[in-house]
Amino acid sequence: MQNLIKQIKGDRAIWAIVTLLAIFSFLPVYSAASNLAYHGGNTSTFSFFIKHFMHLFLGFVIMFGVHKVPYKYFRGLSIVMIPIVFVLLLITMLQGTTIDGANASRWIQIPIVGMSFQTSTLAAVVLMVYVARYLSKIKDKEVKFTESILPLWAPIFLILMLILPANFSTTAIVFTMIMMLSFVGGYPIKYLLLIVLSGIMALTIFILVAKAFPGVMPNRVDTWVSRIENFSNGEDTEADYQIEKAKIAIATGEIKGLGPGKSIQKNFLPQSSSDFIFAIIIEEYGLIGGVFILVLYLWLLFRIIVVSHKSDTIFGKLLVLAVGLPIVFQALLNMGVAVELFPVTGQTLPLISSGGTSIWMTCLSIGIILSVSAKREELKEQEDAEDNPLSILSEAI
Repeated sequence: MQNLIKQIKGDRAIWAIVTLLAIFSFLPVYSAASNLAYHGGNTSTFSFFIKHFMHLFLGFVIMFGVHKVPYKYFRGLSIVMIPIVFVLLLITMLQGTTIDGANASRWIQIPIVGMSFQTSTLAAVVLMVYVARYLSKIKDKEVKFTESILPLWAPIFLILMLILPANFSTTAIVFTMIMMLSFVGGYPIKYLLLIVLSGIMALTIFILVAKAFPGVMPNRVDTWVSRIENFSNGEDTEADYQIEKAKIAIATGEIKGLGPGKSIQKNFLPQSSSDFIFAIIIEEYGLIGGVFILVLYLWLLFRIIVVSHKSDTIFGKLLVLAVGLPIVFQALLNMGVAVELFPVTGQTLPLISSGGTSIWMTCLSIGIILSVSAKREELKEQEDAEDNPLSILSEAI
């Protein structure tokens, strides 16, 4: 165990935050899984617990392995991965998977193991790393919009257009994060405004085409529109069922909550172990539990900014922000949906909600951040050794 601990590098606070979130996640996931087990027939609640444990275990293995890789290699890997995720997204979109009659074309079936994988989540991480690489390359240089269309914006729009038909919320989040990263990375604002306008036009054209040919992408655009309309009109309809149950759960929790496993709304709230798990957390652990989770994510945001600031290269700084900010943004969005600050998006609560792909890609992103942090620690140790030659002599003796 001591040898394993010695192998752990990078920001210790981030390791602590991720571990706390992972450990805490077992309580609400196990509680909410009782509803899934009931509707699943012969399945047991414990089987969902074991499944969540395996997802987290594999996630930590990914995080540990990735954080040992020097972050400079992610620059080249992002270029290699762009065409790969493009092909994966194309296959995912064309296969037309359905689950219980509903459109589930976000997932691709992995042969042999029989598991499903959400390719858009992997594409989002790869795309953010790719953008960080390009922005670091043009830092302190005069940027010409025409020169950046093919190497930067063409891959972005191609991949986002493949994600869009099945997952509007992920497309919107990734596009927003890219805009934020480009602004921080020094890309000219006038060009960013042009890109935003282009994105709005592309989305409008897509919606018009989907409306004109409803058989191509059944129910997707109608679902987006209905969610936004239900959120904006303030009236309670059947489509507001999830939000209403989430608000009842939150109101029931009050300050201290009902206690672990004592949630009532988990029996009525769909996606209680994933999209709306924050409502179950507040119902069982009250406002205290909800604030605790919020503080952990804000603490993670603070450490991400610290690691980015201390990085020794421009690419390292942008890379940490590229993969770190979407985690916190998604967490805040998930919590905001539960309290009806935003329309229903279908985004999970990172490291807490059940679901393998979400956990694995979050751990991948955390591993990249820790890789940047570990490199900084290595350089600091070298600087300390150079400043104090006696320490080298003492270690040799």
